[in-house]
Amino acid sequence: MSTRLNPYLTFPGTAREAMTFYERVFGGTLTVMTFADAGAEGVPDPQKVMHAMLETSSGYTLMASDAPPGMDYEQGNSMAVSVSGDDVDELRRYWSALSADSTVTMPLEIQMWGDEFGSCTDRFGVTWMVNIAGDAVRG
Repeated sequence: MSTRLNPYLTFPGTAREAMTFYERVFGGTLTVMTFADAGAEGVPDPQKVMHAMLETSSGYTLMASDAPPGMDYEQGNSMAVSVSGDDVDELRRYWSALSADSTVTMPLEIQMWGDEFGSCTDRFGVTWMVNIAGDAVRG
C-alpha cells in the first residue's frame, strides 16, 4: 500500500446513512466498523460508526465516522484530512511536522484496532489524522 491522502468526514450520528448514500452515488466497496466492533467499552451508543471507508473503482477513498464520545459535533469542523499507509518513516515524518505547534487531540500511538494513529489540529486550524498500518508498525 502506498501513502494516500483523503477526506475524513465526521457526522452527528448519521455516518452509516451518509456513507451508504455515497456508496450508491459513487459505487465501490463500503466497510463499516462500529464502536462495538472495535471493542470500545462505556460508549453511549456502541452501534454508532467508529470508522467507515468507501473505496471506489475510480480511485476515490472517502472515510467517515460519527462524532466520538466526548467530541462535540459542530457544523463546519466536520472534516479532517487523513494520511494513511504503511510507510512508517514517511508517515511519522508527516506527523512530526504536522503536530509541531499544533493541538494534539490524540497522540500518535498504537490504538485498539492495531494501527498507530494520531490526530491534531495544526496552527492553521486544519485537522489531520495520521494512520500507520499495524503490520508495518510491527514489522
